Amino acid sequence: MKKYILAAALLILVIAGLTFTWGPARNNEPEPVNSPEEIIELPEPDRGDEIMEDDVSIEKALANRRSIREYTDEPLPLEKISQLLWAAQGITDEPRGFRTAPSAGALYPLETYLIINEVETLEPGVYRFDPEDETLELHMAGDFASELAAAALGQAWVREAPVNILFGAVYERIEPRYGERAERYTDMEIGHAAQNIYLQCESLGLGTVSVGAFDEDQTTSLLELPDDVVPRLLMPVGVTE
Repeated sequence: MKKYILAAALLILVIAGLTFTWGPARNNEPEPVNSPEEIIELPEPDRGDEIMEDDVSIEKALANRRSIREYTDEPLPLEKISQLLWAAQGITDEPRGFRTAPSAGALYPLETYLIINEVETLEPGVYRFDPEDETLELHMAGDFASELAAAALGQAWVREAPVNILFGAVYERIEPRYGERAERYTDMEIGHAAQNIYLQCESLGLGTVSVGAFDEDQTTSLLELPDDVVPRLLMPVGVTE
């Protein structure tokens, strides 16, 4: 009797081994960071090819530009998000990759993130802008408005804005050529991009403000930014009264 029991047990082990070895392959590959559902094609921005009657001149935009910290609760349409991102870091010369903001050596050490609260057709979350493909890539889903405001020393406009634009610096892209001047050149580039945002907001009937008062480490941890990205400037954006 014991021999039969032992034989049956051995048979079960053999079958189990065959199933493990020859059964359906297990997929141990990690999930991609951005699946197709998490990459958003942006609407085509206005590149100024045609002059419209309601276009705001550069002179008027410069004269009316102000830092605005109060916004309505109106969500932003994706078309305006696309326009803002193009103004900040859009490509204007595809063969050479030149952008709307000048960059030392055309090395482009900036990374642009959106912390979205209220944008039409988009779920709240953190998105990365890809200038070459003109897309948004979902970095993290969720509502980060209150925690981001806390990292920004409690500034209410960071919490209340439909979207915050974050400029991050990747100094490693520029340091090999410019050494100790890399940080200065990168911060200059952030200033160029920020002014473009200001002027584009004025053209679109939006308001924004440059926010430099925030805890970099807290912001990096909250948004789970890559190790080489240093957050340098926040710009809340919203519809003005």
